[in-house]
Amino acid sequence: MEAAVAEAHRREWGFVLAATVRVAGDIDLAEECVQDAYARALTAWPAIGIPRSPGAWLTTVARRRALDLLRRKGTGERLEPLAAYPALAAEASGSAEHSTAAGIPDDRLRLIFTCCHPALSPDARVALTLRLVCGLATPEVARAFLVSDTTMAARITRAKKKIAAARIPYRVPHHDELPERLLAVLDVVHLVFTTGHTAPAGSDLTRGDLVEHAADLARMLAELLPGDPDVEGLLALILLTDARRPARVDEAGRLVLLADQDRAGWDRSRIEEGLGLVRRALSRRPPGRYPLMAAIAAVHSAAPRFEVTDWEEIVRLYDLLLAKWPSPVVALNRAVAIGFANGPAAGLAAMEPLTSEPALAGYSYLASARAEFLARLGRDGDARLAYEEALMLSENEVERDFLGGRLRALDG
Repeated sequence: MEAAVAEAHRREWGFVLAATVRVAGDIDLAEECVQDAYARALTAWPAIGIPRSPGAWLTTVARRRALDLLRRKGTGERLEPLAAYPALAAEASGSAEHSTAAGIPDDRLRLIFTCCHPALSPDARVALTLRLVCGLATPEVARAFLVSDTTMAARITRAKKKIAAARIPYRVPHHDELPERLLAVLDVVHLVFTTGHTAPAGSDLTRGDLVEHAADLARMLAELLPGDPDVEGLLALILLTDARRPARVDEAGRLVLLADQDRAGWDRSRIEEGLGLVRRALSRRPPGRYPLMAAIAAVHSAAPRFEVTDWEEIVRLYDLLLAKWPSPVVALNRAVAIGFANGPAAGLAAMEPLTSEPALAGYSYLASARAEFLARLGRDGDARLAYEEALMLSENEVERDFLGGRLRALDG
């Protein structure tokens, strides 16, 4: 039964909390009530069985608890109209589906847009999204972003207080605000994914839990905003990139470069789903940032072997992406693609202006990419220096082991 509650926590937390906030009128109170609902499930479900719709059952219990607490505080009567919602009529049997249990399907959207409001700092947006939408405990969020539990707890508390003090509305932005605000939401989900795809530090190359949370968030947005090309593009990017995860390390846990990966180990179901999403996202013109990034990932996925990758197409896609989203990291990835399309000397020439880019000063991938091209040109001394720089900048143990192996190979 504990496993069923844990699964309901993973799948339903954001839905239950979003629906409860509308009754509680306060995020902290809603969190307390939702946690109480999950605690009750641990004792009630062994007796009554797992409800047909666990989310509806948990929502009903949490919202009734919120109303009870509000009445005790003397505020229930004032907030009662907010509770006049179809969700409250959902029986504990869980017969209601999400759309009726939540009242209207925008509840989770309201929560996501509140967590990602521009008035909050980028770090606070990520922390609140993981804490409130994904249901991660504060220590889990802290570990994900390499800060102490107390630091992360203070960050989350400050963000909640700012929401209250600034009277940030619990709503989906108006139609004319939606494109800009949605991109801020997508950027948060993308940051969660990239942090999990290559962990900033630690003994593992990836953080699978963060990758899965990012995929869940992207799927949630695709469900709530069907047909949006940027949302479909981000979901496609996550699926196509993460499809390579099984082949990114060998049996000993050592990093395997894209050129050396066994593509038979890639997750074909994720690739097929991602390719379908890319085609739909690119059918709307002009393509946005995330559909273009997904298209680049699709070119890699479509190549049966590294040697037949269409690098010229990838360079063209990076040109479009750079025009849409000028970014030093995009410029670096474009330079690497030029190196594979036209040779390592061309790649190094494209990277040269980026060596003085402040935003890339602490980015180990610039140094390691230069080292690879220098080594291919036989410039072992320069390659050694570049590998040493990359080693100094990297804190991920799997990457450090790989870079150390490259240095030993040069010395050998």
